[in-house]
Amino acid sequence: MIRMVAYGLQVQMADSSLNFYEFFAGGGMARAGLGAGWTCLFANDFDHKKARVYRDNWNGAPELRHGDVSKLAPADLPGAADLVWASFPCQDLSLAGGGAGLKGERSGTFWPFWKLMKGLAAERRAPRMLVLENVCGTLTSHEGKDFAAICTSLRQASYRFGAVVIDAALFVPQSRPRLFIIAVRDDVEIPSGIASAEPSALWHTRGLRCAHSRLSAQSRQRWVWWDLPRPAKRNTNLADLIEDDPVGVEWHTREETRALIRMMSELNREKLLEAKKSGGRVVGCVYKRTRSDEFKRKVQRAEVRFDRVSGCLRTPAGGSSRQLILVVEGEKVKSRLISAQETARLMGLPKEYALPVNYNEAYHLTGDGVVVPVVRYLAAHIFEPVLAPAPIAPRKAA
Repeated sequence: MIRMVAYGLQVQMADSSLNFYEFFAGGGMARAGLGAGWTCLFANDFDHKKARVYRDNWNGAPELRHGDVSKLAPADLPGAADLVWASFPCQDLSLAGGGAGLKGERSGTFWPFWKLMKGLAAERRAPRMLVLENVCGTLTSHEGKDFAAICTSLRQASYRFGAVVIDAALFVPQSRPRLFIIAVRDDVEIPSGIASAEPSALWHTRGLRCAHSRLSAQSRQRWVWWDLPRPAKRNTNLADLIEDDPVGVEWHTREETRALIRMMSELNREKLLEAKKSGGRVVGCVYKRTRSDEFKRKVQRAEVRFDRVSGCLRTPAGGSSRQLILVVEGEKVKSRLISAQETARLMGLPKEYALPVNYNEAYHLTGDGVVVPVVRYLAAHIFEPVLAPAPIAPRKAA
């Protein structure tokens, strides 16, 4: 069993008194973030490779049902869940996607999931809390209509709801903003201090506030401005997670690194020059992207950042490139693919988490997941205070 002890977020509930269902579960990163104080009653994912990893990390996970969510019925779900977590597919909602939104084949799986939730409600088993996690493109998909449709569904099911945007860079050295829609059943009391009358600049971005303003009057009446304390300053940087002798990837040859540098624009070569001038060890990351040159031709560019965080991990599919690591020590420059273990650390997974042996499978698993310490922060400051208002005991370090 994974014990979530990552980035100083060791708070757990004193007793295993809360339970949950985990949909679109992937490798169980939401489960890792909730921690040992929560009991998983049911989990589901369509991907057989991810299902295998889930079982490897959660004692065989007899509660996992591998298969299409549209094939599930309320009778497949045991008991009544305090919380239901759903990280439904993002491809049709992301800026890089085709714009199909909730009508798309992948992101549209939200609707069979929601049908299942309505089925639970008909049996008087509606979860006390629902959490929907996705990319921030959800807010603007179809000019905000997809986000409004989700909110309308929650309202009609007798939930109060709100959302926060959290950039994982607050907790881990990875730039990864994500939208979290948190809904509470009408008969569940929201304790004081969990919500505020006004939005917060830290958690409610301009895009979220604009999406809220486009909601119907009925949905705005049901809205909750969830309030979270500002987290402690992150104490890790990208360089802290980069291995000198990584497993599964090799450092590029000098010529391969030179070829990568030649792909940089003048602006990015200036960034590299500044890193060389620093005199110390500087670690950056690189993504290859298609850009237009001065003649309006499509060319591949290597774009580097040296701001102590990595770019957002993404699945290596649909044209997305894999992230590269660039290590600069004076005039010496080395490059390579980011390792699978490094991606796991950037997602806040503990060292004992068992990744797939295959590099592409491991990269896909981590790039498609939710950052573990973000889930733990939400659990500590919203989920547990709402669902289990009794005092939460700190867990002793292992």
